[in-house]
Amino acid sequence: MTEKTRRTPRQSRSEATVEAILEATFQLLEQDGPDALTTNRVAERAGVSIGTLYQYFGGKQAILAALAQRRADAARDRIAELVIARPELGAVRLIVRTLTTSFEGSPATRRALLDALFLEGGDQVIMRHHLSFLETIAGKASLGFDLSPEAGFVLTHAVVGLLRAATIEADLQLDPERLEDELVRLMEAYVFALLSA
Repeated sequence: MTEKTRRTPRQSRSEATVEAILEATFQLLEQDGPDALTTNRVAERAGVSIGTLYQYFGGKQAILAALAQRRADAARDRIAELVIARPELGAVRLIVRTLTTSFEGSPATRRALLDALFLEGGDQVIMRHHLSFLETIAGKASLGFDLSPEAGFVLTHAVVGLLRAATIEADLQLDPERLEDELVRLMEAYVFALLSA
């Protein structure tokens, strides 16, 4: 079946099937790691036939990309809500924590999901989220500073880029809490500088 003829879930039962496939994928990633993940195992864990799985997804990478995209979308939307509701400096920790926990799971799971997200979307994935985020907050957030294209770029890319690097460089065994503290320090200093300009 070609990608063009894959089904898009429109009814609650179809959505439940996709949800079961994505949840089964996450469970198997956590249980056995990405190398042991197969579409047959996902279908079995989700309680669907392999044919049903392939009606929605082209294979393992497509499932991983969908799971990663869903997590990235949820994080972006939550951060937009925070920026609109709490544009003060004290919200920086909540925003950083949202980013650091959006891809929960073991380091191997996070790496597999981030790899799938960037493989599927290429270098354009961050840009799409960046533009969507800016569109969402436009006219709704009172930031207290001029959000130039350059400032918006730094604000939306800095933490994401560093978290991706931390995932790729897992051998550094960075402490998540201390990393969060450092990311908060970085972003608070930058936001303070924007407010003071």
